[in-house]
Amino acid sequence: MSDLKVTIDTNVLLVSISDRSRYHLIYRAFLNGIYTLCVTGDILDEYEEIFEQPHHLGPTITQDVLEVIDNAPNVALVTKFFRWELIKNDPDDNKFVDCAVACNADFIVTNDRHFTILKGIPFPRLQVINIDEFIDILKSFHQ
Repeated sequence: MSDLKVTIDTNVLLVSISDRSRYHLIYRAFLNGIYTLCVTGDILDEYEEIFEQPHHLGPTITQDVLEVIDNAPNVALVTKFFRWELIKNDPDDNKFVDCAVACNADFIVTNDRHFTILKGIPFPRLQVINIDEFIDILKSFHQ
């Protein structure tokens, strides 16, 4: 399992799955074990709910992707023991914060502006990066 631990927001993971996406490096790096994907049951449920929508991946591809995640050795299924409730504008985003804290993630990867509030919170300290910053980090593994 990789030393790099990340929690990835649903929309970031969604746009990385297609091999035609400019962000496919994120999913490919996951498949190659470059990082550990930290998830909770709530996050997996959200992945499924969003991915299976017809205008996204649809049910068949969604089940294939979730099966890959379920069986990957570089997935940490995290049990959260505390709800931090740090994001007030979109409380549904807190599942990613709680997961990142519980697994001591190096990064939360998201393009969601609601997560910017975390930059001003001294504890728990969480590093939020956007999709392009994560791509740059992953490219450094290939050099």
